[in-house]
Amino acid sequence: MDISARIEAAMRQAIAEGQAGAAPGKLASAFEYALTPGGARIRPTICLNVARACGDDRPALADAAAISIELIHCASLVHDDMPCFDDADIRRGKPALHKAYGQPLALLTGDSLIVAGFEVIARAAHHDCARAVELIRILGQRTGMPYGICAGQGWESEDQIDLSAYHRAKTGALFIAATSMGAVAAGQPAEPWEELGDRIGEAFQVADDLKDALLDADEMGKPAGQDEAHGRPSAVTELGVEGAVQRFRDILSGAIASIPSCPGEADLAQMVRHMAERLIPEPARLPAE
Repeated sequence: MDISARIEAAMRQAIAEGQAGAAPGKLASAFEYALTPGGARIRPTICLNVARACGDDRPALADAAAISIELIHCASLVHDDMPCFDDADIRRGKPALHKAYGQPLALLTGDSLIVAGFEVIARAAHHDCARAVELIRILGQRTGMPYGICAGQGWESEDQIDLSAYHRAKTGALFIAATSMGAVAAGQPAEPWEELGDRIGEAFQVADDLKDALLDADEMGKPAGQDEAHGRPSAVTELGVEGAVQRFRDILSGAIASIPSCPGEADLAQMVRHMAERLIPEPARLPAE
């Protein structure tokens, strides 16, 4: 089974588990609404590619790790779109969840997705208990405080922003989770894989800044111009479009160079390069040097 099929099969199982039993109907519906359609599934794809590069000897555990990250990511989107944060009306080309279901259910859906992320790993723990405990630790670290996506969102409430810490937490945290959890699921230590995730996250942030500045809402499937509207730091504001693209390429080169030695190193490097280049919006693409 290829990686995309593995991700979607595991996601269908997670949705079924979230809707099982006597779950409230509207909340169960909102749970599925937040997860489908799935967008690019970038983070779980990275996670499974790293697991495969490291041998993938516990595929069910790797699948659980990948889906847990996507559940946390989707929870963050639900919360980010709410009026207390970005106040966004659309997400992935359809009404944001709080627009479709109301704010109380949006809050509960985001919370339910976070809990489900940890439950998915717990359900797969029998494949290797020690690895599962480490996966849960990493997921918690990259979700909460002080290094996770909650900390990243928290930086936006500060009078002075530590830009490096802000980007590493808000955007980089789940990419670091993806690379390190993919390795752990396949029996490798997490730490050597953190730099790859950090650099991919940084590249993704630059690409997202370019999209926010250059594309419209229809092209993005979500509101555009949010960095300027909310006064957020942006690579485009700091470096200009060409400077941001060059910064992206420099980060990508560093990411590929940081891949630890492993059986699937060459294939993983090719995947990272291909995936990253697709992130740059068409108006910003320059001939490669």
